[in-house]
Amino acid sequence: MSVSYPTLKQWIYNGKVQSVKTPGGHHRIPRSEIERFSTTTQSKRKRPAGLEAISGRNKLLGTVTEVQYEGLLAQVTMSVGGQFITSIITRDACRELDLKKGARAFALIKATEVMVIRG
Repeated sequence: MSVSYPTLKQWIYNGKVQSVKTPGGHHRIPRSEIERFSTTTQSKRKRPAGLEAISGRNKLLGTVTEVQYEGLLAQVTMSVGGQFITSIITRDACRELDLKKGARAFALIKATEVMVIRG
């Protein structure tokens, strides 16, 4: 839905988005509500571009903490919210993205892969 968790909670509390409360106190949003909201927001949006055009939804912005080269590969380690993510990419890709310590980059996680996109 492209909104933050706190915003979604406020919408639930204010009645903008309907939810079903579980016995444990968690809110579950019915598919019909998501479709209703998605239809409304999609009609206002233009076609996605850049990072938004990528189908992967787990895009984590972080800072490169280390880059190690060995042969044709580069090991890139990033800090994302105090957690570390390491990805193995080609040396050429690492150089093209100009990834080095301190650079901002996105970790794009899809299934068991982590791709790196310069931020």
